[in-house]
Amino acid sequence: MEAGDAIAMFEYGLYYALGENGFTQDITKALALWHQAAELGFARAYFNIGAVYSRGDGVEVDKKKAMHYYELAAMEGNVVARGNLGLYERNAGNYDKALRHYMIAVRGGDTRSVKAIQQMYMNGHTAKDHYANGLRSHQAYLSEIKSDQRDKAAAVQAACRYY
Repeated sequence: MEAGDAIAMFEYGLYYALGENGFTQDITKALALWHQAAELGFARAYFNIGAVYSRGDGVEVDKKKAMHYYELAAMEGNVVARGNLGLYERNAGNYDKALRHYMIAVRGGDTRSVKAIQQMYMNGHTAKDHYANGLRSHQAYLSEIKSDQRDKAAAVQAACRYY
């Protein structure tokens, strides 16, 4: 951490957030460390900050702050944060915005977003073409990342599945 390593800051933040590895649980310290890591370019830290405010882990639930930090994470390429933005928009009835977020997340490999688009289609909130495009985008992503090494790992342990 003294060297300014964003991943180390992020990990120490996790230890404080969870009270693990001899660290006292302290969400304030966790948030401070995640802010530092995020400012150094570690997008997952913004995601964690958003999750804390979304769930109210040691802080008051603040959906506006959660959205802000998910947006920052999504702009840095975090597809799960992008999918969460889609969920917020879908819950607010902004189906076009939700679909845009979900499609970006799908192109980045977020399987949950494919399922969310499917649900939107089944509920009549998007067209069949949108769902089909989501499936094609997800399949294209899987084709891009396919490798013999991944297939061997998936055969050994179900937790290694990437599809």
